[in-house]
Amino acid sequence: MTQLHPGRFTAVTEEPFVVFLIGMRINKLLAVRKWLPVARAMGPMLKTLYEQPEKGFLGGQYFLGGRMIMSVQYWRSFADLEAFARNPGDPHLESWKKFNQSIGDDGTVGIWHETYLVEPDHYECVYGNMPRFGLGAVMAHEPAIGRRHTARTRLGKQEPMATPV
Repeated sequence: MTQLHPGRFTAVTEEPFVVFLIGMRINKLLAVRKWLPVARAMGPMLKTLYEQPEKGFLGGQYFLGGRMIMSVQYWRSFADLEAFARNPGDPHLESWKKFNQSIGDDGTVGIWHETYLVEPDHYECVYGNMPRFGLGAVMAHEPAIGRRHTARTRLGKQEPMATPV
């Protein structure tokens, strides 16, 4: 069973990191033979990353909604993410090649990604009565008290108030 952490917590790191969002959209529902291989391609990639943490993958989550499948991933650095994406020995490059050969620009499946380079003190997060989740699952997970009580103070924009709201 997932362990809940009663109260307010935040994720803390003094190191830069990368947030990588990647997903697919099924544009033609009946074209199962086209979109199913794309949907299945992420599994072997994540298996490799979880088994080889030295590649720089810190962790992530999967989300399904409507015609979309999305993964939110956290990486140690952009260099690590790019090295994994371009390494012929890792599963991404072969999956990318198969996608381009099978789908290309025929419109049956959409794919996308967004990459965010995050510096220390340029992010904030809070988790109330939650299991470790998101950034809080891959970084230090600490109570959101004192300097970490509000979004403004977590971002270093203001001194902590004498009486928290």
